[in-house]
Amino acid sequence: MVLLRTCDVSSLVIDELCDWARGQNAVVACFYFDFATQKEQSISTVLGSLLKQLVGGLENIPANITEAFRDQKKTTGGRRLELREVVEMLQDISSSRPTFICIDALDECRAEYRAKLLDSLKQILHKSPSMRIFLAGRLHIRDEVEKHLAGRVAAVSITPAKGDIIRFLRAKLKEDTTPEAMDKSLEEDIIKNIPETASQL
Repeated sequence: MVLLRTCDVSSLVIDELCDWARGQNAVVACFYFDFATQKEQSISTVLGSLLKQLVGGLENIPANITEAFRDQKKTTGGRRLELREVVEMLQDISSSRPTFICIDALDECRAEYRAKLLDSLKQILHKSPSMRIFLAGRLHIRDEVEKHLAGRVAAVSITPAKGDIIRFLRAKLKEDTTPEAMDKSLEEDIIKNIPETASQL
């Protein structure tokens, strides 16, 4: 299952999943795409990070994963695992226990990486039908996600209510440690403009 969002609810979902997983034989892994470091966030880096988190949540690391990492260390300079190998390891782990992968801000992933990432996730889902994936991102990538993960997508659009945004802003403004820096006019502009901008995202 895949969910898309238009506002920041992903951290709540991740917190809930992590709390739930503690009482189950389940593992959760998360990745956040950061626009400022797009070039460093290759598909191998993303899936490698997810693999590391999932392995870290296991009591016993599968022998094939231990051997693969041991073999890599024997090569000159410690060659990294290939994308194919990382995908296979993710398939192995997720086929043996309930697994949740959460990827936030997918829209911040470089377009040329995103297609490959979605194809890799599709391969993992093919071998691990019980895996659940939560993808969060702006709606403009929805068609792309549905194209690559055809038949496996449940999309949910979440838009914040204007009243909730205004209440949140008023609460934050009350916490301002330098209230003298803002006059009434600026405060009114903030309360008026930010909810309108947020509803267009």
